[in-house]
Amino acid sequence: MTNQELIDAAIQASKKAYTPYSGFKVGAALEAEDGTVFTGCNIENASFTPTVCAERVALFSAVKEGTKKFRKVAIVGSKTDVFDKHTYPCGVCRQALSEFCGPDFLIITTDGKTIKETPLSELIPYTFTSVDLLEQNDENL
Repeated sequence: MTNQELIDAAIQASKKAYTPYSGFKVGAALEAEDGTVFTGCNIENASFTPTVCAERVALFSAVKEGTKKFRKVAIVGSKTDVFDKHTYPCGVCRQALSEFCGPDFLIITTDGKTIKETPLSELIPYTFTSVDLLEQNDENL
């Protein structure tokens, strides 16, 4: 799938966002290694803590379906139907993506004029992964 097609899928997902508090609608389209695309939108909650981001909705939907290897994700966000700024995943989403995606996994964003590809390693250079847990557990044996 082209980056533009993935962005278009993210835009469609953003239209389903539930954002009565911030009004900032986010859509994500996550492409698996096999080409399957999983979409997500942000869903807010009055107490804010249970709010979930579009990226994690897409990721968790994919994992629920048994998919755990991914190529890239397109993310768009705006308070209007005009996506004129690059929108990147929050820290929690970056960490969640790092569980299933390698450092070369691409984050695709657009400002309506240009499409940017940013490797996950640039957004979260020091991830906490299963390797860290294994190393810590080995020390405690």
